[in-house]
Amino acid sequence: MIATAPRVALENTEIAFAYKSDQELKKAEWLFSLINNNWMMKAGTIFTPLAFKMGLPVKGLVRATMFDQFCGGEKLDDCASVIQKLQGFNVHTILDYGVEAKESETEFEKATMQFIRGIQFAKESRHVPFISVKVTGLARFALLEKLNARMSLNEKEKKEWEAVRARLERICKAAGDAAVAVMIDAEETWIQEPVDFLTMEMMAQYNKEKPVVYNTIQLYRHDRLAYMKSIFEMTRKDGFIYALKLVRGAYMEKERKRARQLRYSSPIQRDKESCDREYNAAIEFCIENINHISFCVASHNEFSNLCAVRFADKKGLPVNHPHLHFSQLFGMSDHVTFNFAHAGYNVTKYIPYGPVQDVVPYLMRRAQENTSVGGMSSRELMMIRKELQRRKI
Repeated sequence: MIATAPRVALENTEIAFAYKSDQELKKAEWLFSLINNNWMMKAGTIFTPLAFKMGLPVKGLVRATMFDQFCGGEKLDDCASVIQKLQGFNVHTILDYGVEAKESETEFEKATMQFIRGIQFAKESRHVPFISVKVTGLARFALLEKLNARMSLNEKEKKEWEAVRARLERICKAAGDAAVAVMIDAEETWIQEPVDFLTMEMMAQYNKEKPVVYNTIQLYRHDRLAYMKSIFEMTRKDGFIYALKLVRGAYMEKERKRARQLRYSSPIQRDKESCDREYNAAIEFCIENINHISFCVASHNEFSNLCAVRFADKKGLPVNHPHLHFSQLFGMSDHVTFNFAHAGYNVTKYIPYGPVQDVVPYLMRRAQENTSVGGMSSRELMMIRKELQRRKI
């Protein structure tokens, strides 16, 4: 078993929750108690999107609970106080305009401008090294699905795809000019290929001297470690920096359900152990090639984060190596985030923002993640209660 590096003590709840007041910590305990109730969360993930579609008055309830826990605000400027607060503990921010699954050119253009505005905000802030972009915020899902299936596009669709490419290029150019990096989110397997293609095209253009464009690798897919290694060989040959965000994945249940319905082999790893093994192998591969790969360990898994520390120590890397980053979602795994930051590592919180009703898909994924990943919400609750007890509240 890989030993824990002595300078990171994940059990230190005083460091983990120093940024939260007593009242904020008690509210977090109440919320994770609800999340820990599986049947309530499953009902909520069905009812909440439906309630918004029906125009029911649920915005205030969602805003005061899930939204406040996992999002920075409804507007970009709302995030400023959160960013400043985190920076006081050496934690930087990945900004994410959390709007996705739109269908009109007007909405896509609006999202593009929001991403570019986020880049300018990040440039001025100095505490926001990354912004996150979902291609489904820039393109129709059906168009990506058709491209992924390698079906021929008609003339209108070809122009539409060029418009998608132009939007992403505007974003990446703005990021390169502002010295801010762009992390392109992963999507469902049946639309991922055109996202990968477009991301690699941008990477080849903008990563010649420094990492500007990052692709996301979902290691719950059994083909992604081999894919990552094959693309790395291409980047070495073409002479640009391979930049990656390593995640386990966010669409596991949807992927398995679709595979069953359409009767094809599931793209998901056969078990958790296989996923963990390949995730940690991906970390090791990136560490071994750190001069040519810039990457982010975007994980709540304690062992994987400590594996990265161990691999980096073995290679003699400084804790603040510019090609090694760690990240967790805002509102989750503070014991990892703040203890790693305290130890001097490059650490970020992923902070979505946007109108409450538009970030509901993101919030529902967070609820599902906490209920489907064994022990996650229980672990969060245990750490919070440990700190409440230390504070004698």
